Amino acid sequence: MPELKLNPKLFDFQRYVVELEKERGFSDQTIIDKCLLMGEEMGELYKAVRKSQGLVVDANSTFTEIGDELADIFIYLCAVANRKNIDLERAFRVKEEKNKKRVWENLKDK
Repeated sequence: MPELKLNPKLFDFQRYVVELEKERGFSDQTIIDKCLLMGEEMGELYKAVRKSQGLVVDANSTFTEIGDELADIFIYLCAVANRKNIDLERAFRVKEEKNKKRVWENLKDK
């Protein structure tokens, strides 16, 4: 069973996902498989948020915790990044530098 070290960096999570996929037999799933599975988890997150906000939900549905769904999405995000050899921390930093140069408009003020 893979171990996640104490105080991991984002790269450590990505390496952990490689190992857990090997252990659980998911290494052969394609990037398309992972994206579709991540989409399913997004739907489960939306259901969990709806329930937590007291919105009308199907009484026959099963619900999990928001944190569980976010963790599942994060695992799939790491898996997708790994399949494309993307260092998520580096990608985040590069994207944030672009975002810092954008002009953000508050639509409430209009």
